[in-house]
Amino acid sequence: MLADWQYIGIFVALSPIFPLAPVVLNRLLGPHRPNPIKQQTYECGIETVGDTWIQFKVQYYIYALVFVVFDIEAVFLFPIAAAYGQLDLFAIGATALFIFLLADGLIYAWNRGVLEWV
Repeated sequence: MLADWQYIGIFVALSPIFPLAPVVLNRLLGPHRPNPIKQQTYECGIETVGDTWIQFKVQYYIYALVFVVFDIEAVFLFPIAAAYGQLDLFAIGATALFIFLLADGLIYAWNRGVLEWV
């Protein structure tokens, strides 16, 4: 029984290495001499014009989140549609509940005016 816990102990002991390794490697291998050219904002090879720190409207982010939610819906519903003939009643009920919850989210977002471009 102790052998089973050995793997968990090794995992717990080694797990801090994975997030810390990139930070340490960046500190060791990264450039240490900043200069004005390296500090400039660079975007797709085009010199920036004007202030580079602009504030985007929150509506763009909310619209993107709604898009991602329904994109994930398509990813989850495709395997269900592909295996529809092999599903039992519980799986069909769970799918119906999933679609209902997504439709409820859509109706909520629609009523809040999230889907309107203003």
